[in-house]
Amino acid sequence: MDLRQLEYFVAVVEHGSFSRAAARLNLAQPSVSRQIAVLEEELGQRLLERTGRGVSPTPAGQTLLAHARTMLNASAQALSDLKQMDAEPAGRVVLGLPHRLAMRLCVPLIQAFRSRFPRALLSIVEGLSLPLREGLVAGRIDLALLFDPAPTPLLSYEPLLRERMLLVAPRGHRLPAQVSLASLADFPLVLPGTHNPIRSLLDAVLLPRRIPLQIVAEVGAVHSALAVVENGLACSVLPDSALQLSTEPGRVVAAPIGPPAMHNRLVLAMPKSQPASRLVSETARLLRAMKYDR
Repeated sequence: MDLRQLEYFVAVVEHGSFSRAAARLNLAQPSVSRQIAVLEEELGQRLLERTGRGVSPTPAGQTLLAHARTMLNASAQALSDLKQMDAEPAGRVVLGLPHRLAMRLCVPLIQAFRSRFPRALLSIVEGLSLPLREGLVAGRIDLALLFDPAPTPLLSYEPLLRERMLLVAPRGHRLPAQVSLASLADFPLVLPGTHNPIRSLLDAVLLPRRIPLQIVAEVGAVHSALAVVENGLACSVLPDSALQLSTEPGRVVAAPIGPPAMHNRLVLAMPKSQPASRLVSETARLLRAMKYDR
């Protein structure tokens, strides 16, 4: 089995016909048919079957198709990377960022990227961690920064930062030096909705301890929760970096939660399904060098 045979096989499946695949490959149809026959004989499996509408893969062909595409993509990526070894990386890389990180990182990151890779394009997708994670798995995003993502064998996670979780209250509240878990029940709270990493972290810590919360409202993002707190409507549980989103210093007060202390985790996430290109790898290097605690 060689890459040429796999290329012919994928072309036949994608075009649904030996003749159309041969035309696309600029080959004679008998040559394509012969290579597929050799491949089937080598694997001991029938890969294609003729139907009234053309050619379709058998169950064995469907299995091979996924592997063949992966191997062909890896081969093309390897060739591209080797050609660019002595050149500036070019192309496009899609980076996923949570909204509150994008607000702080877009300017320094784009500046660093443009300086380092003038021939490349950085495309930033903003969103919540869960949709960004789904975009990575689906192949729409090359790499992303995520908060407390659920484990999956499809993605690799590299921890970048741990943040202490705080009780954030409107200006004028007298908070203790440290807020116990049990006393969180005494505060009216605005929190991100279910499936948000912050909410999932709170539920994981408080539900087993049977600590109820006074949730007066749910919002979609951290900066929305902070705005509610700034306007005196409720308190919230937010990571330390969220305070940097405040529109006016001094409009909120905060105290760490614990013991036990609660921390969220920022990770650099990348797909495991295919090797990262040089541009993606270099972009990951830039992200590791960013300052996330300021």
